[in-house]
Amino acid sequence: MNVIECNGLTKMQGNHTALDQLSFSIKEHTITGLIGRNGAGKTTLLKILAGHWKETSGEVTVFSKRPFHNLFVSVNSIYIDDQLAFSTTMTLSEILNEASRFYPNWDKQLSERLFNYFSFHENQKHDQLSKGRKSTFHMIIGIASRCALTLLDEPTTGMDAAVRKDFYRALLRDYLDHPRTMILSSHHLEEMEDLLENVLLIQNGRKYLHLPMDELKEYGIGVTGRTEMVRQWIHNKKVIYVKEVGKNATYAVLKREGLPLEKAKQLGMELTPVSASDICIYLTNQTKGGIDDVFK
Repeated sequence: MNVIECNGLTKMQGNHTALDQLSFSIKEHTITGLIGRNGAGKTTLLKILAGHWKETSGEVTVFSKRPFHNLFVSVNSIYIDDQLAFSTTMTLSEILNEASRFYPNWDKQLSERLFNYFSFHENQKHDQLSKGRKSTFHMIIGIASRCALTLLDEPTTGMDAAVRKDFYRALLRDYLDHPRTMILSSHHLEEMEDLLENVLLIQNGRKYLHLPMDELKEYGIGVTGRTEMVRQWIHNKKVIYVKEVGKNATYAVLKREGLPLEKAKQLGMELTPVSASDICIYLTNQTKGGIDDVFK
């Protein structure tokens, strides 16, 4: 069963096309990473799926319903980002209590255990928390709600490395016990690779690729060798990235599928794996070379 269906989804913001004919589907009980550079359209997509924003054209359904201002979608989904605002008169404990009244699958015991583990105080106010502490508190709501659709938009903003690690582990532990559909938008793909089942990469509001995580990890291969040889060998192949790495050496990243890798080895070129995170960076790179080229 598909929880999300998008067909030709387009969102205009003034004269800017935030989402452009975006089509994809997401099955229930899966964790998908939503990846893309700043301005790619990730937040716009998540807010449309959550029912906060209305699409301009195309079709979008969540639980087979149009999500915009749909009460069923609202009750069965949650959207978490770093812009959440709460009443300045309510304590953190009171906020969690109100959340428990709205979300039917709320786990009170889990919320209290996470609250205590991360050393929050009942009488603290939300607006008194640092950016990282706010993100941690939002994470508690996102996990404890146990919504059938959980949308997390840059959920670890401001968290230090140790807290991010705890967050991902808590998310995975609870997902395994209580499966639901999750979408995580994050710049830290390398930190959550083992958490994700699928990756949706978007660029300029369009789908670039939608693959299982295991396939993305094997998507590309790095090749290093003498510049003349590398340039000749990569001709007419799917080149993702090229950079000079020495006086007469070049590093290239190519789409792995169908490549005659044994031939490359015989020619003396070095083959190296390319991480999923780097693949996403290279695929969405809108300039040639790297930052060092600015100083040439």
